[in-house]
Amino acid sequence: MSILITGGTGFIGWNIAKRLAQKGLRVTLFDVAPPRKYQRLDELGPKARFVRGDITSWPEVLRVIEDNRIEEIYHTGALVSIACEENPQAGYMVNVNGTFNILEASVLLGVKKVTFISSIAAYSLGQTETITNKSPQRPYSMYGVSKVCGELLGEYYHRKYGLDFRGVRFPSIIGPGRGAAGLSSYTSLMIQEPALGRPYEVYTTEDTVCAILYYKDALRCLVQLHEAPPDRIKTRVYCIAGDLPTAEEIAKSVRDRIPNARLTFNPDPEKTRILKSWAQKIDESDAVKEWGWRREYTLEQTIDDFIKEVRMNPELYT
Repeated sequence: MSILITGGTGFIGWNIAKRLAQKGLRVTLFDVAPPRKYQRLDELGPKARFVRGDITSWPEVLRVIEDNRIEEIYHTGALVSIACEENPQAGYMVNVNGTFNILEASVLLGVKKVTFISSIAAYSLGQTETITNKSPQRPYSMYGVSKVCGELLGEYYHRKYGLDFRGVRFPSIIGPGRGAAGLSSYTSLMIQEPALGRPYEVYTTEDTVCAILYYKDALRCLVQLHEAPPDRIKTRVYCIAGDLPTAEEIAKSVRDRIPNARLTFNPDPEKTRILKSWAQKIDESDAVKEWGWRREYTLEQTIDDFIKEVRMNPELYT
């Protein structure tokens, strides 16, 4: 099996590649950015390779799929939320046109399956009701708009051409090395920076709630969805829930474990407004019912494991 991972050197893409390589699959990582200093291709084994390229370039997308005889795709490549707000045109080109290129090339070149990462940012305007797969999507941010477009394009290609398209709407994914990209990155950096003995200034208010999912659960979720038998996939794009801590609750949990943690709050009004517009209460029952999805990490287990991982290899986060 030959699998392409777009955004292959990103946080999710790289970790998916490690999981698939451990299964003995042939993995091609496709990204505009080369592997980071802590990402060693040889750790993925002899069946893994990196191809530098841009999903907005139609010839490059065709070439990487054809040259590597790709059979299935994890489409994790995207411009993140802050970058989309700063440059909406770039957000459109990467997240909408890039997704179109992946889907169109998949149909033309016989790719069997595409698994797509969407986001709870697809829902917006501060809904207080529980979000389900049938809730209306009226995103507030360019990032959310582009993710809804990606979902609808994938569903169209499934209906018209029979492409096995499936996806998840993730909450904020937290974990070591997630970095500062994305509006929800504070949920990771509030844990990572104190674990490294560094201060961190949180750019949202103490009462801001952001749904979070530990990266180990997110990776397992993606692989489980991707590998589920086709007859189990009825919904196509699934809401995935997470824990719902306030920023202050994360801070308290971190301080309980790291008493000298230097966490301060200096809210940015616009960032806070967008974060508070995102969906919070999320119904993931379709994923549970159709392909057996279950989280393994509680919030407390997430923070414990997160700190442990950072302290095992602190040099990776300098």
